[in-house]
Amino acid sequence: MKRQLLEFMRAIGNDAVAIIPAAHEKTRSYDTEYKFRQDSDFFYLTGFPEPDAIAVISPSDKKHPYVLFVRPRDQEMEIWNGRREGIDGAVKNYGASKAYSIDEFEKRMPSFLNGKEKLYYRFGVDEKLDRLILQYLSLQRFRRLKTPYPPHTIVDPTIIIGEMRLHKTPEEIQIMRKSCDIAAAAHIAAMKAVKPSMTEAQVEAIIEYHFRMSGASGPAYNSIVGAGANATILHYVENNAVLKDGDLLLIDAGCEYKGYASDITRTFPINGRFSKAQREVYEVVLEVQKACIEATKKGVTVQQRQELSIELLTEGMKKLGLLKGNTKKLIKERAYERYYMHGVGHYLGLDVHDAGRYFLDQEATESRPFEPGMVLTVEPGIYVQPDDKDAPAKYRGIGIRIEDDVLVTEKGNEILTSKVPKEPEEIEDLMNSSKE
Repeated sequence: MKRQLLEFMRAIGNDAVAIIPAAHEKTRSYDTEYKFRQDSDFFYLTGFPEPDAIAVISPSDKKHPYVLFVRPRDQEMEIWNGRREGIDGAVKNYGASKAYSIDEFEKRMPSFLNGKEKLYYRFGVDEKLDRLILQYLSLQRFRRLKTPYPPHTIVDPTIIIGEMRLHKTPEEIQIMRKSCDIAAAAHIAAMKAVKPSMTEAQVEAIIEYHFRMSGASGPAYNSIVGAGANATILHYVENNAVLKDGDLLLIDAGCEYKGYASDITRTFPINGRFSKAQREVYEVVLEVQKACIEATKKGVTVQQRQELSIELLTEGMKKLGLLKGNTKKLIKERAYERYYMHGVGHYLGLDVHDAGRYFLDQEATESRPFEPGMVLTVEPGIYVQPDDKDAPAKYRGIGIRIEDDVLVTEKGNEILTSKVPKEPEEIEDLMNSSKE
């Protein structure tokens, strides 16, 4: 049984049962589906890779504490859609103490629920299963049968699972290092290949080719490849413009390896040389990023790091002439949001914006301190819209973000994506040496 599953059992206690559903296939168009991607919480606890499954976790059941309901083997369906683990595979290969066909779940559900104080279940994700559970609980409430009562308390398990996912195990960290290495190599390949007249789509293809050729399942999120003013659009994913000589190119792309995401952003000159104006903005962002990486360490809080990024970027914007006035007043008025409108980073793991709470209290006032085993991104940026007439003309249309993935350790941190150059001279040397 997986370490994570045992820890989850200890957390929910013997008076509880948890029902954790897998993801379902999603229709892309007509009778074709998107490539299946397992629900992260379900995958974290079980490792089971197939759709339409349900895990029932009952710590007090000494014989069968972990039961999987899965699609049964079906020769005809497997010819069309691929092999299935089936009931035997769920036990043999994924550690279930017992497995049944998914068609038996409704019939067997009362035996799991009755007699338990708490049900750990996440509503709002699987509508059909929501209805099934609520209907049963409602019916039992009005019956006067001499049977054990079903759970009277329903708890969202994502809080417990999120806390577990937030603190990576040594095994998870090793997988994440590999994910980051693959993504780093892809970014380097893109830097070497980029030249004027290419398209953003071609650059995207280079990156994602290297992802898959290196063992990743593909991108962890829609790759952002924004040339010129497209880099000022935070979630630009059209990736269909032509790369122009003299413009910058922003690439925000990471891969998924064994379920775990990487997330890297680099901004560099398409022709291999930063202009004076581009370099001025770039160096402001780079110095802020370095300071925020330094602050990504044990004891510093999420809010403290965000405030540091705001203060330093506001000072940088003043230096560039994007803002004028007293720094404290500009921050109080949130003037910086015109050019820096997002957080400086997020948790990273099975999801690119990973699970885990950013505040320790329900009122979201006590910011969480960083702890060893957390992995976070560090990604400050400055984005000057091309039609911003209040900005110096030389900076209009420049968008720069620099992002690394950082593991918090006992003694400081480890930059998991350090293999990708980010010093201006290193970027220029890499790009121009590849063209010689």
